Amino acid sequence: MDAALWKDLGVGEGGLDKLRAFVALVEKWTVRINLVARSTLPEIWERHVEDSARLCLNAPENPAIWADFGSGGGFPGIVVAVVLQAHGAKTRVILVESDLRKATFLCESARLLDLPVEVRSERAESLPSLGADVVSARALTALDGLCALAQRHLAPDGVAIFPKGENYEAEIDAARKNWRFQLEAVTDPRHKGAILCLRNIDRARS
Repeated sequence: MDAALWKDLGVGEGGLDKLRAFVALVEKWTVRINLVARSTLPEIWERHVEDSARLCLNAPENPAIWADFGSGGGFPGIVVAVVLQAHGAKTRVILVESDLRKATFLCESARLLDLPVEVRSERAESLPSLGADVVSARALTALDGLCALAQRHLAPDGVAIFPKGENYEAEIDAARKNWRFQLEAVTDPRHKGAILCLRNIDRARS
């Protein structure tokens, strides 16, 4: 466990206990539903929980609305909700997941962990604009497609936070053909990818 990360995030034992309980739920439900790749379960804390929590280091301290798309197994959405709750934020966390079975898992996790989470079992493209301060998505689609979702659902001064793998630079180049945005790429020497933070997303003029 990365103790320094949790200290930086202000998550104490109460929050960590909730995350441990959530991990147990993921492991239980993954037997029936493919929430995460089973090959990653032995590294679930590092690969999924801590990677999700790091998004909070790049977000506003107390966002009013955080919308997570393709929430699937609750990464990053449920983890983000635990972190925000742990330091007293009153954030409205909206998890968008079109797969009904996964949406059911998210609802049950939020209920058991007593998290202020809304689950929308719909496609993000069909939702009216959420006006979110933060938009996130993990392993949902390429950056080009994520820009379309972010432009639709972000508040004017909001930030989109997308964790990406080692090919993130190619995704940025491809997205810039269709989109204009301000970008900060947060890298970590322990990982090959980056957390991409985008603001002022707009269609590129032809």
